[in-house]
Amino acid sequence: MKNRLFLLSIFVLSLCFQGVAQPARQLVQVIVSPDKADWTYEKGQQAEFTITVLRDNVPMEGIDVRYRVGPEKMDAWDEGTVKLKKGIATVKTKPFNDAGFLQCHASVGVDGKTYSSYATAGFSPDQIEPTTTLPSDFEQFWEDAKGALAKVPMKPVITLLPERCTDKVDVFHVSIDNLKGKIYGILCKPKAEGEYPAILHVPGAGVRPYYGDVWGAEQGIITFQIGIHGIPVNLDQGVYDNLRTGPLDSYQTANLDDKDNYYFKRVYLGCVRAVDFIESLDSFNGQDIAVTGGSQGGALSIITAALDSRVNYLAAIYPALSDLTGYLHGRAGGWPHMFLNDFTNKPEKIETSKYYDVVNFARFVKVPGWYTWGYNDNVCPPTSMHAAYNVITAPKELHLFPETQHWTFPEQQQQKNDWLFERLLK
Repeated sequence: MKNRLFLLSIFVLSLCFQGVAQPARQLVQVIVSPDKADWTYEKGQQAEFTITVLRDNVPMEGIDVRYRVGPEKMDAWDEGTVKLKKGIATVKTKPFNDAGFLQCHASVGVDGKTYSSYATAGFSPDQIEPTTTLPSDFEQFWEDAKGALAKVPMKPVITLLPERCTDKVDVFHVSIDNLKGKIYGILCKPKAEGEYPAILHVPGAGVRPYYGDVWGAEQGIITFQIGIHGIPVNLDQGVYDNLRTGPLDSYQTANLDDKDNYYFKRVYLGCVRAVDFIESLDSFNGQDIAVTGGSQGGALSIITAALDSRVNYLAAIYPALSDLTGYLHGRAGGWPHMFLNDFTNKPEKIETSKYYDVVNFARFVKVPGWYTWGYNDNVCPPTSMHAAYNVITAPKELHLFPETQHWTFPEQQQQKNDWLFERLLK
């Protein structure tokens, strides 16, 4: 029991590292709310934002609220101050004539400290079109890459981690050969004899150890959680800290000027190799694989499903790497915001990005998908995510939680698990 509680605590901590933990409450609460319950308007409409300021849950009176209104991640259209009356102030925007998102930021100064918040209104988000374009040789590029990967023997090394096992689940550290390096991960398998469906967990951004999805395996699912950096995922935290601030700092743009050697090429192929490994397991049922992740992992979920026909389902939480060229067209682009400044705005880098943009993989998704994000996400702006979602022609479900930023409510995670388990444990 103690071991299982330890593993559960580690799993919760890992979610926090992936940006799903909610922010802590502050003494003074600034609450910004659009005047539509679903935060969604039609193009050409005006939004009215209500700003509420509370201290000790009591409305504050007579203080100035500074506000700023403009498209997400862009310069403000309008800014100024309004005075609180019974804890409330309102800001009405001018009409928003494009499909996209408009943010209202509000802040107050209390006892020498600034408190702030914001809300984001969507305008016909289902009409948002991508700014990136599909290279004519996109499909051939990735077919050739997968062909090169197929020639690399997998050479799996599977090492039992007894200290992480439970009475129902065996846990292993896994190494498999990838194109140019290795993929490492944590495999969790039900101990009971049988054949099981599988979930591939693909990671959010960063450099960290992993602990595997023991809980999912206890439900009767093989789970395989991978890292992307070609290093073991069970080392001391200090190893990852040194890599994060050293060789792997800014890995997101490494070799961006060369589509054949861009950092994410071996990452995307590593996800395909992870599917190869799942398929090789005797305990896999041979027919049911889902892929899931958040942020960078949300992107990798869509990409893996597009690249590998053996994937049956995907669940993507706020997918990054979507419509990266948005900033070149006067609107927000996806994480890692590589085209936000002139340093990266070079023709060869822009061209390379098209081969790695989630939008262009989304065009080829053929399996059912469950998707979720919030309008307030400034890490993966909703404009960029809708640009990818809107080109998907496969069966899809979008579960919006407008208030969320780059985190999720427990209810979102529960909905995701319910959706996956309903299909995998049928």
